[in-house]
Amino acid sequence: MSVDERVDLAEQLRAAGYRVTGPRRAVWEALCVADGHVTVEELSARVADIGGDADQASIYRTLAVFEELGLARQSRLHETGAASWEVAHPDEHFHLVCASCGEVDHHAGPLVTRIREHLEGDHGFEVFDIELVVTGWCARCRPGGRAG
Repeated sequence: MSVDERVDLAEQLRAAGYRVTGPRRAVWEALCVADGHVTVEELSARVADIGGDADQASIYRTLAVFEELGLARQSRLHETGAASWEVAHPDEHFHLVCASCGEVDHHAGPLVTRIREHLEGDHGFEVFDIELVVTGWCARCRPGGRAG
């Protein structure tokens, strides 16, 4: 996420009654410049790289606050069960996870909307969030090494 696209973290935190702290700023900065999904361990290294000071427990607490405020999103994309994090975004999408190299790609499209409409309209189920994880081989890793 570019600097221009970022929300005003201080404003969001204060509006929800949270203090604006150095560790929270550092975690936000590290999350915003991350390319895709990152684990807490990766965030910890990125925070250190930018000169921030936050241990892993602080990072977990900060991410929980960011998730509560709708600023960050947690996913469990790999079989290991380790959570990964990304800056929250409004579109619902599929996570395409390569079982070989671990690459994660977002796939947005009308199918997620159709699933929501089906569940709400046909089943009366109120949907809060949809997260679909599809595991397979990316174009580089699939047998033959080329996309379909």
